[in-house]
Formats: sequence, C-alpha cells, structure tokens
Amino acid sequence: MAQAAGISDSVLKVGISQRGAERLKRGHVWVYRSDVVAEESIPPGSLITVCDSRGKVLGTALYSSSSQIAVRLISQDSVVDFSALLRQRIVDAITYRENIVHDTNAYRLIFSEADFLPGLIVDRYNDIVSLQILTQGMDATPVRNSLISTLTERLNPASIVERIDPKIRQLEQLPPRISGLLQGEKTSTIFTMNGVQFHFDALEGQKTGAFLDQRENYAAAAQYAHGEALDVFCYQGGFALHLAAKCSQVTGVDSSRPALEMADRNAALNRSLIERGLKGNEIEWIEANAFDLLKDYAAAGRQYDTIVLDPPAFAKTRRDLDAAIRGYKELNLRALKMLRPGGTLVTCSCSYHVSQADFLDMLGTAAVDAHRRIRLIELRGQAKDHPILLNVPETSYLKCIISTVSY
Repeated sequence: MAQAAGISDSVLKVGISQRGAERLKRGHVWVYRSDVVAEESIPPGSLITVCDSRGKVLGTALYSSSSQIAVRLISQDSVVDFSALLRQRIVDAITYRENIVHDTNAYRLIFSEADFLPGLIVDRYNDIVSLQILTQGMDATPVRNSLISTLTERLNPASIVERIDPKIRQLEQLPPRISGLLQGEKTSTIFTMNGVQFHFDALEGQKTGAFLDQRENYAAAAQYAHGEALDVFCYQGGFALHLAAKCSQVTGVDSSRPALEMADRNAALNRSLIERGLKGNEIEWIEANAFDLLKDYAAAGRQYDTIVLDPPAFAKTRRDLDAAIRGYKELNLRALKMLRPGGTLVTCSCSYHVSQADFLDMLGTAAVDAHRRIRLIELRGQAKDHPILLNVPETSYLKCIISTVSY
C-alpha cells in the first residue's frame, strides 16, 4: 500500500466533475469513478487533494484505484498527518460511545463514514475488539499501525481480531489475508446486552460476530412481546432470548445449524432469565428455510401472539429492489395471517436500498391482502452506536417496525 496515506502532506491531486463537486458540497463524502476527470499516477490507497474543474481545493480524501467509489473525503481541510487524524478520530468515536451507550459491554466503536473514518469498522465485545478494513487507504501499513496502537492505548483489550471479507478485499484489489489475531491470544468471551448474556467467538459468525445494530430493538421488542412467540431468522438468538423473559413459549427458526447451536449455548447462559419468563420451558430451536416454514405453518393454521421477522438483506443493489419487496411481502403476509388479534409483529429490513417508505408501503399492502389492520407502535432504526451521518444516506439502513395487529 502507498505510504501517502501515512505521515505526510497530501501532494497528489484528483480533479472531479461538477457533479462530483456538487455532491461533496451537499455534504456527501463519496465521489464515484465516473466523476473523476483528472488524476495523476496515484498509488492505491493514497491520501489525495480533491479539486473541482476550476482547480479549487475541496478537501483531502483517500483514493481507491479499483472501487467505483474512487474518492472518500476525510476532511474539507488539508491533512498534514493522517495517522494523527486517525488517532484523534478513534478517541472521539470512543468518547461518543461513552456518552450514548448503556446496558451493554458490546457495541460498535467505529462506523466507517459515520465516524469520519471511511472503510473502517470496529466493534467491541467485552474485552475483545473486532475490526474490518474495507478500503485500500485503511489497509495501508502506517494506518494499521496507528489503528492498533490507539485501540490498545485507549481500551487495553485482551485481544484485537481482524475479520476478513475476501470478496471486499478482492474488489479493492488488496492482498489476500485470513481472519485472525492482530494482538493478544484470546478469541472468545461472554458479552451482555440489556441484561442478556451471549457467547462470542471472534473468528466465527457473520459480520464481526454478532448483530449489534439490533441491540436497542431487542429490548424494545421485549417490551411489547407476550404469549407464544416465533422468532424467524433468529441467528444466535438475539430476539428470542430477549422475548423469553416476557413470553410463555418461544420458538426460534434459522437455516444455519451452527447459528442454532450457538443460540442454544446462549440460552444455557440465561437459564434463570428463561425460566422466569417461560415457566421452566425450553426455547425451541428449529432448523428450516423460513419461507417454507411460514408457508407450512400458515397453511396449518398455526397461531402466535408475537412474531419477529429479521431476515438478511434482500436488496444488495438497487436492481434487487423489486424482488426484495416481493420477498418481504411474502414473509410479512404469512406472519400477519398467523398472528392472533392483539398480536405483536416486529418486522425488520437491513437493506439500505429498501427505504422506510418502501418498507411501510409493503407492510400496508401485506396487511390488506391478509385482511388485517395494523397499528404502528414504534418505527425504529439501528442502535445509537451506529450513528447516521446527515447528508450520507447510506449510513442509515436498518428499519424495525413494531406494530399490533387486529382483524
């Protein structure tokens, strides 16, 4: 990787189109490759100065030689020492979480553009820090060194682990790496969210290991849950274990056996909590395709008082939007038919390309087709440790609708 992203002045320049310049002036931080109109021979990951078509300096950015997002702005000013800026922004991100995160020792520490460090994700799970590097600029050796040293100084974690997404590294034309320890020896721990405990294996599971963006929604769902509950796409039991304190019976469904095995281990951690809610019953875990199971259960007349739908992203790109809406509608239609009067539906989408308006419209249409009436209780999003940066809509992606259903 280029040393330009390390400890030096930004001397390389990239000229961008008027459209790209207007995008930056409106507060966004990305410039697409189609808007790059003049560039020198720039090493991958370099720190660059961004100029408009008249040569006016718009700020300092990190450059990618391969991504369609060629320029990611990091400052509207000149950056003399990116490593120093990185250290300060890590400290600022940690301080921000200290002020807004409660009832957990697991949360997102750095959320890429939303923390002004594009291409960097850092999560904390009790005494283990897990990170993902997603861009050439953040993969530069001086940046890595500053990142690891600052996290160590500020947090003193037992271990720092890097989770690798091979597809992203391939797209960014970064050298292959494998997930593993960057510091320390510990790879597993136990963390707590809202009084519920979870196992964490730093080298297993999706994302950096868990879905921390749903943490506050877990607690909100439990507030309205009652009776017999069905948690569809339960993964490692996040919603199901929170519902257990309030419900008489909980069933968790997922297509991944390893996820269900971890969910069962998590249930064992929370035995006393579950016994208070479920009156001594176990949570039932079912390995199944969610679409097939809901179709069979709806046809069989199965009824529940609380249903949670938390599927993976159905729309990876805008081209997937129509198919995603159809998928969400099918799930929600079947769930609505299975809810008893007064039942609670918690339905989620983590697809950025499906807007809140799209998701609400889908749910309303599904309700009409299911001959149900829905009253909204809460419209929710991602947890506060996943901040939304105004003027960068891509930082807002999670929708969570909690509603009550009547006939």
